[in-house]
Amino acid sequence: METLRERAELMRESMQKSQSVTDNMVTILGSFDHRLSALETAMRPTQLRTHSIRRAHENIDKTLKVAEAILGQFDLKRQAEAKILRGPHEDLESYLEAVDQLRSIVRFFSGNKSLKSSIGVINQANNLLGKAIFKLEEEFRQLLTSYSKPVEPDRLFDCLPNSLRPSPASPSDGHGTKPHLEHQTKSLETIVYHPPALIPARILPLLHDLAQQMVEAGQQQQLFNIYREARSSAVEQTLRKLGVERLSKDDVQKMQWEVLEAKIGDWIHFMRILLKLLFVAEKRVCNQIFDHESLRDQCFAEVMGNSVAMLLSFGEAIAKSRRSPEKLFVLLDMYEIMRELQPDIDIIFASKYCGEMREAAKVLTKRLAQTAQETFGDFEEAVEKDATKTAVLDGTVHPLTSYVINYVKFVFDYQSTLKQLFKEFNDGDEDEQLASLTTRIMQALQNNLDGKSKQYKDPALTQLFLMNNIHYIVRSVRKSEAKDLLGGDWVQIHRRVVQQHANQYKRISWSKILQSLSIQGLQGGSSSFGDAGSTANVSRAMIKDRYKTFNIQFEEIHQRQSQWTVPDTELRESLRLAVAEVLLPAYRSFVKRYGPLIQGGKNPQKYIRYSPEDLERMLAEFFEGKTSIDPRR
Repeated sequence: METLRERAELMRESMQKSQSVTDNMVTILGSFDHRLSALETAMRPTQLRTHSIRRAHENIDKTLKVAEAILGQFDLKRQAEAKILRGPHEDLESYLEAVDQLRSIVRFFSGNKSLKSSIGVINQANNLLGKAIFKLEEEFRQLLTSYSKPVEPDRLFDCLPNSLRPSPASPSDGHGTKPHLEHQTKSLETIVYHPPALIPARILPLLHDLAQQMVEAGQQQQLFNIYREARSSAVEQTLRKLGVERLSKDDVQKMQWEVLEAKIGDWIHFMRILLKLLFVAEKRVCNQIFDHESLRDQCFAEVMGNSVAMLLSFGEAIAKSRRSPEKLFVLLDMYEIMRELQPDIDIIFASKYCGEMREAAKVLTKRLAQTAQETFGDFEEAVEKDATKTAVLDGTVHPLTSYVINYVKFVFDYQSTLKQLFKEFNDGDEDEQLASLTTRIMQALQNNLDGKSKQYKDPALTQLFLMNNIHYIVRSVRKSEAKDLLGGDWVQIHRRVVQQHANQYKRISWSKILQSLSIQGLQGGSSSFGDAGSTANVSRAMIKDRYKTFNIQFEEIHQRQSQWTVPDTELRESLRLAVAEVLLPAYRSFVKRYGPLIQGGKNPQKYIRYSPEDLERMLAEFFEGKTSIDPRR
């Protein structure tokens, strides 16, 4: 316990000492605080003077910098003014920099209107800017006009793929032949077009910068007018150099068909050249000169409007002109090129300002389709009612037949296009519609041929004429795509028709002459040529009369039918053989039986003029279309 008491006493003494030390420290620190406060009070005037001096220096620096900037602006103004007064011709890039400097000066002094000189400087700079923009406008006009020249046709042709370049030695021969050759080429190679550069690449950036300056100056309307005038003139002159012209329906109807057909072929070629080359190149120029989308689209639309209208006017005139069968294929060619180029039209004339041009192209495509379909529909009636008086004296294939068959062959070259037309304007299966119309055309042709066959006074020639023409139709169908569409039954039926006409020809031509070789009327009993009965009751006079009748009839038939024509070699030989198979056995039998009655008399050669070999040789001369034959040679 005592020990604990001693320790507690020591701790109390230590705590008292610590408190005493703490009190002394507080006294000392209080003394320091008082001294520092006094020192700060003493130094405050000096600090205030130092701060004022520092602020004065800062204000002086700022004033000097402002003065330096103002002086710099005046210096820039003098430099810009010198460049503006020299004009843009010497150094256009430097001139454009001067215009930008003037605009910067106007902005600078507009933000520092407290300066006494600001208003005057702004006015001077704006006046100078006005003169500069006027000179820029003139420079833009001069530069654009000098480089806006029409493109020569040969230069455009050189931009075409080799397969599509025109060849003077092989012009289009009409009826869609050339376009289909082009389609074949397209299937074998990738067609690549290379639009020409209408304005040199080094000039386009200058025109772009000039246009940009005019836009910033609010001169969009002047810019629009200058661009429209220069570029539309260049495009229209290019079209005229190619041969594109504005034609009306009346103009078209006055043209000879050969001239019109050539112009249509050219128009189809020009459509591809213009859409794939010139119009694409023109849009590129517009895009490279103008940054502002709305202004760019308006300018392009204005430049192209008249040229597109002139180009489409020819198609409109054709579509509205009087329909005729020969126009079907050129109408289909025109329809095909419009469909082919529709994606290009949609891309090139995509903006709202070109809406009328896009719509005009679609209207033309639809009108060409409708006119083509109506023309094809008219053909059936035209064939049925064809009243041409062209006489086919030798019974060969009539020009109408070859015309219609060739027409149908061309139709099948365009069958995919025709099916597209049927799909647009009619419901139902396109193959069935094409087959139905083709069948009706064939029937119309046969009806017309039946009428024409009645012009012949000789019924045998009537049958030969019908045989030749129906055979030509059947043979042509068998060798064309029409066979698959019309069907095997159609072919077989009409082959039988050909045989029927051949049989009718034999009956009409040879039944009478065969009667003169018959034993009927010479003696009683059988009328068979091969009868081996007696000739005792047959008089020589009757036999002479039969020989005389045969000779006269055969020579007449030979004279006449050697001038008739069967143009198909196989059919001609078949018909000769059919006649020989009937005539020669009958003649041999008659000569064998009754010849001795004449040969034993006076002048037998007067009656038996021909041997069976002579007849066979003379039959080989039938249907050759010879104008003069000597049957006695």
